[in-house]
Amino acid sequence: MQRQRSLLILILVLIIAAITVIATIPIPLGLDLRGGSQLTIQVKPSADIPKITERELEGVKKVVEGRINGLGVSEPVIQTVGTDKILVQLPGVNDPEQAERVLGGTAQLEFRTQKPNTETQLLAFQASRAELKAKQEELRKSTDKAAIVKNQEDLQNSNQAIAELFESTNPPLIGKYLKDAYGEPTQGDNWNVAIRFDQQGGELFANLTKNLAGTGRSIGVFLDNELISAPTVGIEFAATGITGGSAVITGRFTPQQANDLGVQLRGGALPVPVEIAEIRTVGATLGKDSITSSIYAGIGGLTLVLIFMVVYYRLPGLIADVALLIYALLTWATFALLGVTLTLPGIAGFILSIGMAVDANVLIFERTREELQAGKSLYRSVESGFYRAFSSILDGNVTTVIACAALFWLGAGLVKGFALTLALGVMVSMFTAVTCSRTLMFLAITIPAFKKPELFSPNLPTSNKAEVA
Repeated sequence: MQRQRSLLILILVLIIAAITVIATIPIPLGLDLRGGSQLTIQVKPSADIPKITERELEGVKKVVEGRINGLGVSEPVIQTVGTDKILVQLPGVNDPEQAERVLGGTAQLEFRTQKPNTETQLLAFQASRAELKAKQEELRKSTDKAAIVKNQEDLQNSNQAIAELFESTNPPLIGKYLKDAYGEPTQGDNWNVAIRFDQQGGELFANLTKNLAGTGRSIGVFLDNELISAPTVGIEFAATGITGGSAVITGRFTPQQANDLGVQLRGGALPVPVEIAEIRTVGATLGKDSITSSIYAGIGGLTLVLIFMVVYYRLPGLIADVALLIYALLTWATFALLGVTLTLPGIAGFILSIGMAVDANVLIFERTREELQAGKSLYRSVESGFYRAFSSILDGNVTTVIACAALFWLGAGLVKGFALTLALGVMVSMFTAVTCSRTLMFLAITIPAFKKPELFSPNLPTSNKAEVA
């Protein structure tokens, strides 16, 4: 009994917390519900790269993603289209010209020399920038526009301060001299990033590394005037520098980090022009219509489910309805806390998960009826119903979560939104069906007015009613 009271208190606390979260943290909406801008970026060949391949297109896409993050946009959709275009969708951006200014132009990659006696300053600025970037991730979940703008300004000032600690070589060692960059495994779980220059770039790189070898100063690798890596050169290269046009950046990289840095370097190395081929603005009217239709669909479906459960399952159905409302509150609060950007497929996933939450209760109640039909007591029937149905509920939910994980991992854009909302809904439904429904059911059978077998199994034979009461 003490355990049931503790669980009941936990449920009440969660309900109050969920209502508080929903009232204070709005859920961001996706492009299809909120409106925004859609841009098509045309990647053009040049004299150095006469044909755009998938490898070059992926590099440009990585650079575009980095630039968009500077806009503070939540859940942008970025995908390649065909062999030479990139489609960018920006929810909530009502100024397409701003996005065009940021996304237009060619990524500029440059290798610079750190100025003497700036080692301590660089460490301090890098630590400050890391804090600002961590804060930026937190602010993306909030609606405090002033704080977001202030953080972006501070981040820009930090990047500028770091850039002033470096100086360009003469002539400058820029991206057009870089032929390739890629992650490669080393001993253990560490990865390095290998870079390879053409002949002229190899000579410039040798001079750069010769001047920095053994000094403790860094090679500043800048992409769009932002420092993305700062490797140092060992003293063994002080005589000639790193020759041959090839080098390795070490630093205990994970496979993902090594691959990301390689893609950034390749993207900045592309001497290809890009231009905004098309700009579309998605109006707010479309978003309002979609939201209204989705709300009507959700309320209508939820109402029908609530009515069916009460009519068919009587008291257990009423308890399931209460658990279902708790489920809806907890799920919505979870979306708000995690900063889930809600799209129309996401709402569909949420509504679908409501139906799956009811499915767990149906399994439990049918098992309970079977136990009552077998002549067991009301308490034992309820207890056995939950116990016997648990394995089926667990199997069904685990397979659904696995499918959602596959969709989220392999899908993109709206598909990811659907997978995420469905997976979160399924996990919360496990809690409400197994914990909330169970606690409320055992609470109900302790009240004399509710200890009537016909409230749990309307078709129970008369001969069994005395046994189960």
